[in-house]
Amino acid sequence: MGESSGSVSIDVERIFFGGKEHLIQTNHGPVSVAVYGDQDKPALITYPDVALNYMSCFQGLFFCPEAASLLLHNFCIYHINPPGHELGAASISPNLSVPSVDDLADQIAGVLDFFGLGAVMCLGVTAGAYILTLFATKYRERVIGLMLVSPLCKAPSWTEWLYYKVMSNLLYFYGMCSLIRGSAQVPESDIVQACRSLLDEKQSTNVWRFLQSINGRYDLTERLKKLQCRTLIFVGESSPFHSEALHMTSKLDRRFSALVEVQACGSVVTEEQPHAMLIPMEYFLMGYGLYRPYQMTGSPRSPLSPTCISPELLSPESMGIKLKPIKTRLSSMV
Repeated sequence: MGESSGSVSIDVERIFFGGKEHLIQTNHGPVSVAVYGDQDKPALITYPDVALNYMSCFQGLFFCPEAASLLLHNFCIYHINPPGHELGAASISPNLSVPSVDDLADQIAGVLDFFGLGAVMCLGVTAGAYILTLFATKYRERVIGLMLVSPLCKAPSWTEWLYYKVMSNLLYFYGMCSLIRGSAQVPESDIVQACRSLLDEKQSTNVWRFLQSINGRYDLTERLKKLQCRTLIFVGESSPFHSEALHMTSKLDRRFSALVEVQACGSVVTEEQPHAMLIPMEYFLMGYGLYRPYQMTGSPRSPLSPTCISPELLSPESMGIKLKPIKTRLSSMV
């Protein structure tokens, strides 16, 4: 991957993260990156799912005070948006070819080159988890750890491919919000209306392009055996990608991986059950010598404040999670 050719820096006070956004030119097209934190700290790269950006995919997790003290204390966060998914993005020209998943992974390498980053920690959701896993298999020396939420790792099945092909055509011809409208019999909920408001700000053709890229993904199963980093996988028990997460976990080295199944949760655990991620993440990061700073004023509601909560409430069952395949023996990854 060649070096990036330049960057346009935009000072924007973000509602959720207060980061500084960069539009970086890579050999595979421009990509928007929001940077938050001290750039002298180790880097944490995030990548969201289809039709989401870093705010709509990770705000639930980063709104948790415990996540702020754990992640932001230890890392500088580099939120990478899929091409055209950042707020205010213009519609990408139809004359440009749709990037392959390899192109998207190589874009990440271009981002790291631009900021002068070496090995990084990665956090991705579903499609973003696939791109980061692919990146880790192509640039093994540049990834020290993977935290994946409802990840994809196999090629789409014929039924999935056909489903997304139909969805892509509907998206292309009718736009984003036409796919999630309510009816007179089933009126839109407040959540759906909020989603529609966010989606109104996105260019449907840009979302269509990312969906096309992911629908053209290939199987990473054999490559998983060559991963050289620790991996922590989260998946909701109601997620349609639950079986894929189990498959991926079965192919990873058990000494350096763990699966966390979150009860009463779908795919986007970062938004649905972010507190269920905190303790597994804390133990995972201990393997790198990273800790949450001790605070005497910790909230009694904090799942990372054991001095404020009785020990039995810190069990995985009480938090609504199950750890597999090594259950609570995350210390074996250290």
